[in-house]
Amino acid sequence: MELRTLPFCPEIRLYTPTPQTGLNSWLVAEGLDAAPPYWAYAWGGGAALAIYLRDHREAVAGKTVLDFGAGSGLVAIAALKAGAARVYAVEPDPIAQVAIGLNAAANHVDVTLWHAPVWPDVDLVLAGDVFYTADVVAQTLPLLRRTADAGTPVLVGDPYRRDLPREHLQPIADYAVPDMGGREPVKAGVFALRPGHGGNVSGPLPGNRSRPI
Repeated sequence: MELRTLPFCPEIRLYTPTPQTGLNSWLVAEGLDAAPPYWAYAWGGGAALAIYLRDHREAVAGKTVLDFGAGSGLVAIAALKAGAARVYAVEPDPIAQVAIGLNAAANHVDVTLWHAPVWPDVDLVLAGDVFYTADVVAQTLPLLRRTADAGTPVLVGDPYRRDLPREHLQPIADYAVPDMGGREPVKAGVFALRPGHGGNVSGPLPGNRSRPI
């Protein structure tokens, strides 16, 4: 992996694979996961959120923030660079968790990995690229919707993928950014998840104030 400055956010550096890295081959050889290591790349939604936070520091300044589906840690790092008091990262992939630690150290910030099933109390949730298939939307949207309904703002970044649940989102900003290491920029948006769409979804909220809704 090579530590590189991000062209769309030159204040942030991430460890990025090169053609010589052989990352997929290593994963297979170690018996880990033969799927592409998506955590190794900056996705379009995360890139849009990173730019938005850089240009709108007031969104996170002095706040406790949770980066949901953190991947490489890009959004968490951007939040800390923009002045967040503390950032928790929720990421199930154990290799991605290592990448988050390495990327955070390379940017001289401290990202706290959160492993408990109940989220900590936070002022804001950031969710980049968490609606990339219908199956993933079915898992993530109810969770984030309950969070917004409970009064915690949720900002979403996404490059207008097919399954993006636009009816639940309020557009805030658009950016032209790379996606998944591609060379051509794509249009990616930042959205606020609208509260009040809880419907019949039930279950504990992801925070210490958990209660049925």
